[in-house]
Parts: sequence; C-alpha cells; structure tokens
Amino acid sequence: MKVVVADTSPLNYLLLIGEVDLLLHLYGRVLVPDMVVSELRDSEAPPAVRAWASRLPSWVDVRSTPASIEQLERLDEGERAAILLAEAQPPPVLLLIDDADGRAEAERRRLPFTGTLGVLRAARLRHLVDLAVALTRLKRTNFRCPAVLIEELLAEDAGRMRVKGKG
Repeated sequence: MKVVVADTSPLNYLLLIGEVDLLLHLYGRVLVPDMVVSELRDSEAPPAVRAWASRLPSWVDVRSTPASIEQLERLDEGERAAILLAEAQPPPVLLLIDDADGRAEAERRRLPFTGTLGVLRAARLRHLVDLAVALTRLKRTNFRCPAVLIEELLAEDAGRMRVKGKG
C-alpha cells in the first residue's frame, strides 16, 4: 500500500476548492507532518483552512517531523518536514507538494511526488471530479502555475471525453 505524505500547499488548495476529500478517495490515508498542521492553522491561513486543520478528519494521520541536521535552506518548514517524513517512510511513497524548490529537492532525493494538479488529474481519471469545474475554482485562488499546464489538462480531459463519446 502506498504511503502518501502531504505538504501544506496541496491541502490548502484542495480545501479552498472544496475537493480535499479526493485525498481520502484516492489514497485512503494521508500522513501530514505536525509542522504542516501548524502552517494550516496559522492565523494568516484562510478561515476554511484553519477550521479544517482544527478538526482534522480521521483519514489524516499527523506525524512528528523526523529529526535531521540538514537545513534545506530553500524550503520552508512545512516543505522540509514533508520531504523528511516522506523519506522516512517505507516505499512505495508519494509526496504531495507544489513548490518548485520542494519538488526539485524531492526529485534529487528520488521521492515520487505530485501536486495539486496531479491530484485533480488522478481524481478525474477515476471519475471523482469534474476537472473543468475544479480548475475554474482553483484559478480563483492564489494558486500559481504556468497557464499551459491548465490548458494541457483541459485538452487531455476534452480528448478523453471525445473518445468516451465515440466508444
């Protein structure tokens, strides 16, 4: 069974667009470092995010951040904690992370990862979400990614819909 570890950003954005339960349906259980929970509960986090983090669902398993002497200076505390927690898990593991520096560090460490868009794509492939609606909601947040990524996801989804309609 795959171990899934989440950083702050994917949880935050999936909450903001009303799709955080996709994680339950896709992965069953998600490990979240205590530092990520602290970030989600921060006074500057959106109210809906703070409220969710104050009453975590049973499928979220909060873990202490593994001790490490590595600084990982380009990363914030949540990203660092998520990477270290993912690295401490037995394979197979999947890290949910959006930050480019965090993804680069995960790749350097050979940790499989995906982000908010990857979760939405996986959910669409399992018919769990209307991708166009979810991406429209995501664009209304402060989520940032190259526009071409959204366009590619929508084109892939449209192609899948055409093929389904012909079959």
